Amino acid sequence: MTISPHDLGMDHPHAIDGTPGSLDAAVAGLGGSHTSVACLDPTLTIQQVNQEFDRRFGNPVEDLCGRPFCDLVHPSVQQPLMQQFSRMLEGKRHRFATEVITVGQDTAHTLPLTAMAVRGGHIPDVAAILVMLPATDGESADSEVVVPRKKLLSEVDARILEGIAAGVSTVPLASRLYLSRQGVEYHVSGLLRKLKVPNRAALVSRAYSMGVLKVGTWPPKVVEDFIK
Repeated sequence: MTISPHDLGMDHPHAIDGTPGSLDAAVAGLGGSHTSVACLDPTLTIQQVNQEFDRRFGNPVEDLCGRPFCDLVHPSVQQPLMQQFSRMLEGKRHRFATEVITVGQDTAHTLPLTAMAVRGGHIPDVAAILVMLPATDGESADSEVVVPRKKLLSEVDARILEGIAAGVSTVPLASRLYLSRQGVEYHVSGLLRKLKVPNRAALVSRAYSMGVLKVGTWPPKVVEDFIK
């Protein structure tokens, strides 16, 4: 299906209310009437949103339009998402589907995201990108992630968590951080209690699920928002 920028009414950033030529009308049938949809320009800045998108993020339309789309996803998934968008803008793919962690006012949710390139007329370059998220009614309680970007970790805790995620054992980790072996074990025990997990493997898994560790980065790196 080919959608032109004219069909999307991209002359001015605004919310779409379902009138002829609007974003809602252009994407009717793509994901259902309750799908959250945003139209991004090639810089990945939000130009238009439909009412469901506005409702999902709970912000006035004027606050959403003009913002970088990546501001609405958790820092841990921003880098891999940008890589997907870059391949699309380079013409290597027409659409992609992935999972993202969207950030609302109080919580975050892990959701499937579909993005589709929009090209205008005979111009091969991408004129816009449609981003679609599923209807809020279809979300389960399991999709909610309680990560309002709290300052959970000290600097030392962050470096120890990164080391554990990279598979570094206690002795070399202690040497790297100028700590004793007992000092490392003390911090590890604190991390296990803080993230409410029984062992190191669960600690790493929990950190990724909460968005504390960046996705798609090696060696592992803690998102700065979680460091005190």
